[in-house]
Amino acid sequence: MLINVFLPCKRKSQRVPNKNKRKFANVSFGLIKIKINQLLKAKQIDKIFLSTDDKKIIKFANSLNKPKIIVHERKKKNLSTANTQTQVLIDHACDLIKEGHILWTHVTSPIINEKIYDKIILKYKKCLKKKYDSLMTVTKLGGFIWNEKSPVNYDNRRVKWPKTQTIKKLNKINSAVYLNSVENYKKYSDRIGKKPFMYELNPFYGLDIDGIDDFILGEYIFKNRKRIVPKH
Repeated sequence: MLINVFLPCKRKSQRVPNKNKRKFANVSFGLIKIKINQLLKAKQIDKIFLSTDDKKIIKFANSLNKPKIIVHERKKKNLSTANTQTQVLIDHACDLIKEGHILWTHVTSPIINEKIYDKIILKYKKCLKKKYDSLMTVTKLGGFIWNEKSPVNYDNRRVKWPKTQTIKKLNKINSAVYLNSVENYKKYSDRIGKKPFMYELNPFYGLDIDGIDDFILGEYIFKNRKRIVPKH
């Protein structure tokens, strides 16, 4: 089974300037360097398709001289704007990767490492033999969750304030990993199929760095990961 990583990485970041390549946890070239090193170490990954419009990141990736990395320089502006829709990137991933399976991951998920990538891929392979056709990582979300009018994960007409341990937990998609076949990408025009397996990640591993608060928190966790992050 051919496992290809799709790693999108645009140059501009609205909330944290140069987020993908600024120093992170004392690592020069930061998040992009950390993520590429993790993916290179993963035994279950065959190819890494890095899609970016950032010339410095392209230069860095090419300097590694790793046949496993395939660098695509984005020429189309619609792939790298603040308004770029995920659907555009889904179509782009399908254009780049012609066969096998696509593992979509992000530079902004620095805590998930090569060992977890390998575990996720092995689980995916098992899931395909059952009723599932794809996989995405989730973080369990518990407690009292409401929309603007009423609870969404419990019935307060029966018990106004139930014990939190009795409330059904929801799955929050953390975007650390989406795994799907190229065939399904073409069939459904989506990065998941119709029956995705929900692979639970500890909140540490599911951390996605969006704003500066995430960046600061992520640095602390990454620096202290051997001490505070539980084994997966």
